[in-house]
Amino acid sequence: MAKTLFSFGHGYTARALARDLKPQGWTMIGTTRSPEALSEIEAQGATPLLWPGDVPDLEGVTHLLISIAPKADGDPVLRALGDEITARAGQFEWVGYLSTTAVYGDHGGDWVDEATPPTPTAERGRWRLAAERQWAAIPHLPLHIFRLAGIYGPGRGPFSKLRRGGLRRIIKPGQVFSRIHVDDISQVLQASMAQPDPGAVYNVCDDEPVPPQDVIAYAAELQGLPLPPAVFFDEADLTPMARSFYSENKRVRNDRIKEELGVTLLYPDYRVGLNALADGGF
Repeated sequence: MAKTLFSFGHGYTARALARDLKPQGWTMIGTTRSPEALSEIEAQGATPLLWPGDVPDLEGVTHLLISIAPKADGDPVLRALGDEITARAGQFEWVGYLSTTAVYGDHGGDWVDEATPPTPTAERGRWRLAAERQWAAIPHLPLHIFRLAGIYGPGRGPFSKLRRGGLRRIIKPGQVFSRIHVDDISQVLQASMAQPDPGAVYNVCDDEPVPPQDVIAYAAELQGLPLPPAVFFDEADLTPMARSFYSENKRVRNDRIKEELGVTLLYPDYRVGLNALADGGF
């Protein structure tokens, strides 16, 4: 049976998935807010849709992917199309919602997994959790929630920041972050599509949460660049958004994607991922 993926928010992650699905014969439709991105989406083999603006046609769509960030007033896709999606719930074979590990909040560096009750403290985490619950409340929708760690991959990561200059190593003792290569997100999503489990929640991250300064130092070493200066967190001039990331400290477990989906990570830690990016020209 022909498969059609409709991607609301056809950005960095959705495009990586589309590149993997295209050789498998999928039909893909992706939305963007940017008129400049329409030709790029089309060149990658998906039908572009300017949205908000154009009217999405969900007829014949078998798979939905939602990666548009919510705001204080809720999920924008459900605000615009909630009634239609609810009416079509039985049409879809799989629905994926890309959330964030920020929903877990701060755990003082302790480990969390999918059974850990979400207690977000940052605004973006509270909005994501509210959106998760909005989607989960739709009857008969085959929803799968993916809580993503910090995303990196080609064109997105420490290399480009190092080349621009001005990057600093922000030091906050005990602080760690989890991350995930975009290609590993794609393989997790494909594994879930191949074996749907409506209602499932998956943490999508690599095996090694580490201090952010370690990643920057390793990237600089790979490029043969000087080590960026260290600045203690309390003395750093950070944007409110950047500061909010450091307000939450946790280690995220990824056992479920391995045990239930059979995923073997291509990039199980940042060293493997950054080496691959360096070999590929970043």
